[in-house]
Amino acid sequence: MTAGPAAQPIRPRQPAVLPRPAWEAARAGDLARLRPLADERIRRASRGEKHPVHDFLFEYYSFRPAHLLRWTPGADVLLEGASPGELAWSEFEPADGGLLLPAAAFPAHRVEYLRWAAAYLDAVAAREPSFACLGLHEWAMVYRDPNVRHPYVPLRLSRADTDAVVESQPLRCTHYDAFRFFTADAVPRNRLELTRAATSEHDQPGCVHVTMDLYRFAYKVAPFCPSGVTADSFELAAAARAIDMRASPYDLTGYGYEPIRIETKDGREEYVEHQRVLAARAAPVREALRAVYGRLLAAVPG
Repeated sequence: MTAGPAAQPIRPRQPAVLPRPAWEAARAGDLARLRPLADERIRRASRGEKHPVHDFLFEYYSFRPAHLLRWTPGADVLLEGASPGELAWSEFEPADGGLLLPAAAFPAHRVEYLRWAAAYLDAVAAREPSFACLGLHEWAMVYRDPNVRHPYVPLRLSRADTDAVVESQPLRCTHYDAFRFFTADAVPRNRLELTRAATSEHDQPGCVHVTMDLYRFAYKVAPFCPSGVTADSFELAAAARAIDMRASPYDLTGYGYEPIRIETKDGREEYVEHQRVLAARAAPVREALRAVYGRLLAAVPG
């Protein structure tokens, strides 16, 4: 195993200054990236419609569209000429003719979370990626069980053939939040018996779900995380979720998604290639989040 770069001590910084034209342009750019899926979710909810790929981004992850569209430059950035009515986050304070969110204002009762999350991100960054799971987690969630997580979407194969795919290969899931949805018959087939407490010991950067979860680390510290980083992680989560579900046993052709047929050799190779691309794309997002968490920890007491 090759260790990732050691996190360097981060000194509290002086506020960066964004002139009004610069922060208005940054806000417009970030919102243009976030608005399409957020607005689509709002319209879909008003019609009572389901989407097996995109709903995950707003149901499994607990950040509402309205909050996703609240723009922020992050902590310690002075927005010149900004007034309270122009930002939806009440945490910003008047300062030097504009608004500022001091990193030191991060809530004291959440500092323990900051420490855990920073250590988790460091541990994942230092771990070698693994591409051995072959996307079987969604198959393990329906194994030998008449109930499915997306009952309004048909399976691609018969129930017997779906179960046979799970039985044809060992399960190598390393991510607890996927493993916890395995059916009772699938759980003992996994190479590891995963637990919530051991999450930091097993999560690794090749995992599609670990890549998706970078979005959670962005919004968990809103508005102290810049919207640009949140947008990067949200777009990454959307891409990872699409790969996740294309490789699943569900038939999503009606939603415009061609399957990655992991029940075949070519499909497994295709899935691994997608994993590698996602892992490479996730690396700079993870580093940006490590920097956000590191700066917050450097600014808060204790």
